[in-house]
Amino acid sequence: MKTGDEIRENVDLIVIGAGPAGLTAAQYGSRAGLKVLVFEQLSPGGQALLIDVLENYPGAAPGMTGFDFCQDLHKQAEDFGAVFIMEEVLSITKEDQCFHITSSSGTVFTVPALIFATGAKHRTLDVPGEEEFAGKGVSYCASCDGPFYKNKKIIVVGGGDTACTEALFLSRLSTQVIHIHRRERFRAQKSLAESVLHNANIEVRFNTVIKEIRGSLKLESVIMENLSEKSSYQEAADGVFVFTGIVPQSSLVPEAEKDEAGFIVTDQNMASSIPGLFVAGDVRASPFRQVVVAAGEGAIAAHSAAAYIDALKGQSY
Repeated sequence: MKTGDEIRENVDLIVIGAGPAGLTAAQYGSRAGLKVLVFEQLSPGGQALLIDVLENYPGAAPGMTGFDFCQDLHKQAEDFGAVFIMEEVLSITKEDQCFHITSSSGTVFTVPALIFATGAKHRTLDVPGEEEFAGKGVSYCASCDGPFYKNKKIIVVGGGDTACTEALFLSRLSTQVIHIHRRERFRAQKSLAESVLHNANIEVRFNTVIKEIRGSLKLESVIMENLSEKSSYQEAADGVFVFTGIVPQSSLVPEAEKDEAGFIVTDQNMASSIPGLFVAGDVRASPFRQVVVAAGEGAIAAHSAAAYIDALKGQSY
């Protein structure tokens, strides 16, 4: 790892964020002959580091963890020449055809193209035990972790389209799904809500919230509160799936076009409304968010960025 002061000259492309999208973009950009810098505030891998077993990535070795997968992606990118800087990006400005990126060390980098792969954060319940049991009973992705809870008791939290869709998915794996929502009805599309309400494998409890998550080595129970009756009770459970929304980390580029939820809109080349700014991963407006999708978007973003840089140099082909 290097600091911002150690490398500044002749940079072609900066990638902000080192989740699967950013790591793949760094690999493909470097492999295309670009000098690539990657900024990551925490550790390379992003939320994929929390995946206990990466079961549904094509070709992944059986039993591969998210941590091991991200380590491999990181090494691949470095082997192709990408340089990683463990600093936070504080600001992004654009003048003429160049982006100026200021890092937490105060260093300013100037590049013609930028790949924005900052991801999104799951909106959490902010209750005791949630953080401790993340990956040990608490999940934010049914397609990722649902199969581990086959025929087990599952609690789903949330009232929107995602929550209802994921509850229906989980109901194919278990006959013991409890779906709770803090309001008296779902805000999801009517057809989705009706499907949940009439599913024999799902018990719906409105006006209900989780107050605490408990267990020893893994999640064992939750404390729930009925808001109407203002009463609390303990419920045994094997897994809690939280779908209360995600928050895109897009504040560094306020000028970029976004959808109503704040995700950055791009075309099929991952190009945003700002020329030279390409976007990949969970911060991008997308109908499906998976590691494999993020990696594919990262590859496209790097390819598009390389073509954009060539065009600026008059070297298009």
